[in-house]
Amino acid sequence: MAFHGSQAIVNVMTTHCYETTGLDGAYKAAAENWYLRNIGFLDLADRVIARLGGGAEGQQINAETYGGSQIMSAYNQAENKNSFCRAFLEQVETGALDIDRQLPAPLKRAQEISAS
Repeated sequence: MAFHGSQAIVNVMTTHCYETTGLDGAYKAAAENWYLRNIGFLDLADRVIARLGGGAEGQQINAETYGGSQIMSAYNQAENKNSFCRAFLEQVETGALDIDRQLPAPLKRAQEISAS
């Protein structure tokens, strides 16, 4: 579920920053590129969840809601919203928020479960 939470963080913040910065297309492109780099990990998560009997009802939605609310809370606390968005964009573009870099231990565990 953490992988889907990460996706929600990227989606929520890139969409919010896109809308609040005058529709700067760099945010949309960054979100699309993040998805392309991470789709395999998201697919792996879904396969592992299914292999383990599926998640509890609403578990994925809860993970996504939690991830989105956490990043919005950080945004709301930032003194300079534009700087926050620019720093977030840079993290997405450089891959710092990619699943393999952000969640290496859960990724390794998911790969082990998938391989067994």
